[in-house]
Order: sequence, then structure tokens, then C-alpha cells
Amino acid sequence: MKSKNKQLNRRKRHKRIRMIVRGTNERPRIFVFRSNKYMYAQVIDDEKRKTLFSISDFKIKSGNKTEKALKIGESLADQMKEKKMFEAVFDRGGFKFHGRVSAVAKGLRSGGIKF
Repeated sequence: MKSKNKQLNRRKRHKRIRMIVRGTNERPRIFVFRSNKYMYAQVIDDEKRKTLFSISDFKIKSGNKTEKALKIGESLADQMKEKKMFEAVFDRGGFKFHGRVSAVAKGLRSGGIKF
């Protein structure tokens, strides 16, 4: 029962965040989702309602979960710089800005993306 409440509360937080956070073509939204096992990140243009590209840690074998999240952020920053995107809006998806979510943001910042 408690896990259902946790999921419901996260969805409510995410809805509140999404009322404020919008991505554009010049400044896309970076959406982060974490499951118990994997980490996912997407770059989304909300005006066109398109996912520009996405990445996950399925194929990253070395390191713990936080190190994998950092690698996701760095490789996503490389992909964004190839498409000449240097600014973004960060959407934490209702999760606390802590641990793996914060590691993705740190990887993006070290890759040169501003948000």
C-alpha cells in the first residue's frame, strides 16, 4: 500500500512540475526517469511534441548506478552539442534532485549544457 502512495505522490509532483517546465526547439526539456534498475533520459521539444533523442544505461556495464547516471549525462551532453544545443530545461520527473538524478545533471553540466 505504501508503494502505491509513493508512486501517486511522485506523479502528483511531476504534474506540478510539468505545468511550469516547457521545452522549445532552442531550449529543449531534458526528462529524467529512474527505475530501481536503470536510468533513462530524453531530450524533448514540447512545441512540436517530439522526442529528439534518448539514452539509457542498458549497455553501460562498468560502475555503480550513480557512475552510470553520470556517464548518461556526459554522453547526452555530447549528443546535444552535436545538434548545436547548448541550453536546456531540466525536468526531474517528480524525483528528488538527489543521487542518480543529480548525477545526470552533473554530467550534463560537465559536458557544457546550461540549465
